[in-house]
Amino acid sequence: MSVAALISVEEYLRTSYSPDREYRDGVLVERNVGKKSHAELQTALGQYIRNRRKQWNIKVYTEMRIQAREGWYPIPDVCVYPLPEPEGEVPEKPPFLWIEILSPDDRMTEVWEKARNAIACGTPYVWIIDPYTLESELWTASGKMQVADRTLRLPDSPIVIPLADVLEE
Repeated sequence: MSVAALISVEEYLRTSYSPDREYRDGVLVERNVGKKSHAELQTALGQYIRNRRKQWNIKVYTEMRIQAREGWYPIPDVCVYPLPEPEGEVPEKPPFLWIEILSPDDRMTEVWEKARNAIACGTPYVWIIDPYTLESELWTASGKMQVADRTLRLPDSPIVIPLADVLEE
């Protein structure tokens, strides 16, 4: 068994990694790099959401480091913030909507753990999507639920994201 070397937050934030890494309590965490289906859906979601940014009063980012809590710097595939947008190059508040697109190498237990942690850190909604089937689930503080008819509808929000339309645009 190998032991990971601890690094400081400062060293993590000033270093570029290829592929990019997340940071959790002093340890670099590898991210599974998606394949074409993952990249296509990530790009399409970012564009679809960005095209509605004024209507929804939001800002969208792809693969941006955030500080979910002290010592945890994850990189959501897509994240959505209400306006005004977060300050700083590495936002210190959780997004309103955190989107994870599954990669073939993802282990569901790790994805679910990330969703639980994101919710615990204050993210109201975590949407996990399979890029091959477009089946998905929405995680909230109340639990998780399957997303019906491949369309995300956020309660008390104008945000509605039909995945079929996302990929057609």
